[in-house]
Amino acid sequence: MDFELKTMSLAAARTERCDLLVLLVGEGFEPAQDALSALAALALKQGDLKTGAASMLQCYAPPTVTARRVVLLGSGQGTAAELRKAALALAPLLKAGKTLKRAAFIFAQAPAPEALGALVRSLAQASYVYTTTKGKGRAEPRTLARVTVGVPQAAALRAAFDAAVAVVAGVEFAREWANRPANHATPTLLGEAARSLARQGTIRCKLHGPEQVAKLGMGAFMAVAQGSAEPLRFIELHYQGAARSQAPVVLVGKGITFDAGGISIKPAAGMDEMKFDMGGAASVLGTFRALAELKPKINVVGLIPSCENLPGGKAVKPGDVVTSMSGQTIEVLNTDAEGRLVLCDALEYARRFKPAAVVDLATLTGACVIALGGVRSGLFANDEELAARLQAAGEAALDPCWRMPLDEDYAEGLKSAFADVANVAGREAGAVTAAKFLQRFVGAFPWAHLDIAGTAWKSGAAKGATGRPVGLLVHYLLGLAESAPRAQRRK
Repeated sequence: MDFELKTMSLAAARTERCDLLVLLVGEGFEPAQDALSALAALALKQGDLKTGAASMLQCYAPPTVTARRVVLLGSGQGTAAELRKAALALAPLLKAGKTLKRAAFIFAQAPAPEALGALVRSLAQASYVYTTTKGKGRAEPRTLARVTVGVPQAAALRAAFDAAVAVVAGVEFAREWANRPANHATPTLLGEAARSLARQGTIRCKLHGPEQVAKLGMGAFMAVAQGSAEPLRFIELHYQGAARSQAPVVLVGKGITFDAGGISIKPAAGMDEMKFDMGGAASVLGTFRALAELKPKINVVGLIPSCENLPGGKAVKPGDVVTSMSGQTIEVLNTDAEGRLVLCDALEYARRFKPAAVVDLATLTGACVIALGGVRSGLFANDEELAARLQAAGEAALDPCWRMPLDEDYAEGLKSAFADVANVAGREAGAVTAAKFLQRFVGAFPWAHLDIAGTAWKSGAAKGATGRPVGLLVHYLLGLAESAPRAQRRK
């Protein structure tokens, strides 16, 4: 879907050629001398429209307005959260039929940059439709192809608009790959998706197969993959927007393209949703897709250990001891705690880049879903500045996270009589003990772990990937890129 930002008055909006015209009416609305203002003022006066977010009044072919359909949509005080609520309320209308190809959204009052960004991102979310594996003629694809956003002064909002459009591209790339069934998103195919990003020009991609991974000594990663006939892939992406001397941020995404649990097999009910267990990998890919659009002055490395976790004659067994790339041995007490096994080798690999920071993201634990539900991702960090930046980025992107503890006492349950560490502790504080396991492989660099098990996808009637936390990551990276020149000037 294409987005366009234009300077547009309400008088000019009257003649905008589109299938749907949406006028955003917030608190303090003051009508001008034009047809749309008169329509909104009358609706407010009669009580048929409220200025509260998502209050809606639909009109068909109103006189003197070119658009066939007009919606008056309340936007409250114009906050980002209210604009998101208003946009999502339009989801049924945006997916209603094949005749809706072009829409225009007009602000009666100038929006704040963050509110404009929220509207753009939410419109894409509300109109998204997955069709890749549906039969020909049976799918109803998104028909909305172009959205024009009209504001009183476009120049002042261009940067926020461009960032939002890039996030949309990244989120939709992530949603597409996370939504694909596991036989349409194997580690090999995920590697090809990463390779496709290299066509953007600013991104390099390197794919490591089983032989290369074996030479690297990634014994924990290989142990997870050995139960599947699908060959593993270790995906390495590089975005260079700054001088080579600038230390990169490394993003590590868990890429388990299907997780049956291995020998510690999961219950059958809901196992189909384990195709979403590569949500971390999808978000890394989506973030690089956004970086290719925005070209910020920052260096970023993406690492994705990708494989399937299946039971089989060659599968790793409970009680087996494997040797990680770091040399630490791991007793595999539960083969369904495989995400931390693939991530620990990727975290060790990340050290070679001497990173400014490392952020791993993974659909890691059901315990985090119990703790935080589907609202906030769990955030664990060994560095206060990194944690604060990620939290602020999440709030700005409406993609929030919540800081969780990393007390050393939580590591007690990971002790093993037969290896340096066990891959699971007890049931208590499962999200925290998983993070403590990963922390053993981090070293001294600033590190954060985002447990997105509750936020990467939705179940039930709305089943599907969310593309989170692409928004959070992009806002975090843009913030770093903006702060770097200021830091240089202070030196």
